[in-house]
Amino acid sequence: MQKIMIATGAILGGLAVMIGAFGAHALKDLLEATGRAATFETGVKYQMYHAILIILLGVVAPKLTGNLINYSFYAALVGILLFSGSLYALCLTNTPKLGIITPFGGVAFIVAWACLAIAAMGKWSV
Repeated sequence: MQKIMIATGAILGGLAVMIGAFGAHALKDLLEATGRAATFETGVKYQMYHAILIILLGVVAPKLTGNLINYSFYAALVGILLFSGSLYALCLTNTPKLGIITPFGGVAFIVAWACLAIAAMGKWSV
């Protein structure tokens, strides 16, 4: 699972760079016209932050016991899909209702960080 985490984080990090470049160049006019450039950038930033978290999880996984690291991995992955994915979709379609999905991704991010913290404290071994 450790290698899967590191590879997944690396892929998501590379995708964040590509999506960010695409937004800054190919989508620049669209994002500026709709006032969504900052929203798109937020999606890219949070994708990158959590791609780095996923790599970190792969690195620390052998040092911690229990399944919380796996839960953290899945929560971060779901968070990227829901949070960043909904922001990308909102920006590309200019459909504000898609913003309803974003907080669910934010909650998944919080769960991911909480699982890592609990695993690191060694309080519970789920």
